[in-house]
Amino acid sequence: MSEINPGLSLQAQLQPLALQALGRTGADIERLVREVRQRARREKRDLTWEDIEQALGDQRMVMSDDLRWRVSIHETGHAIAWTLLCIGEVESITLGIQDIGQVTVLRFTHLAQTENWLVQTMAAVLAGRVAEQLVIGEALAGSGGGEDSDLAKATGLALDAETSLGFAEHQPLLYRPASRGFDVLTLDHELAGRVNARLLAAENLARRLLEEHGSKLMEIATILNETGVMSGNEVRTLLGMER
Repeated sequence: MSEINPGLSLQAQLQPLALQALGRTGADIERLVREVRQRARREKRDLTWEDIEQALGDQRMVMSDDLRWRVSIHETGHAIAWTLLCIGEVESITLGIQDIGQVTVLRFTHLAQTENWLVQTMAAVLAGRVAEQLVIGEALAGSGGGEDSDLAKATGLALDAETSLGFAEHQPLLYRPASRGFDVLTLDHELAGRVNARLLAAENLARRLLEEHGSKLMEIATILNETGVMSGNEVRTLLGMER
């Protein structure tokens, strides 16, 4: 390995690599470093930090400029909502690893899980889609489609509020676990209407928040689009919420 830059702390030099490595297992990193070291030996030179950083970047998903910008907007929307609603600590935002984009969040466990907390959580989950609509005018299909999608997660929370968490105005004491999953929404139109109303309320909260911080949404998304990865600390600094 080439010499460490004496002008920077080891932590400062390792942080970009740690961010680039997000989403990979220890075995993935070990294999990558071995391959990069072998390449450096063939070229008869020392291994450098830049070699590893470039190799990590080369393995990211290739996206068109349009898709990359859309994903940057989407993930930034999530990160801003989680941060400003104070319901979780964003650890990182990445593009092109595993999913098209990803926000890693440490959800706060010390908060009272009230109905308001549930609405805020749903708003953070829907904020990526809302950000796309505000900036681009439409949302990608990636917000829905699968059981792990944003729409599925938010709908699951809204359904729980109406059936098992005691937050429903209609028969709140009646515990009705959705044993058949989302099928119950197709069969019970009144329940579906109440669930949808909760989703709309959460979406409106996310929209108001992102409209109020539209300039920050664009600023953070622009940086993410250029770099492909940001730390939670960078996001909080840009939002004026340094710890």
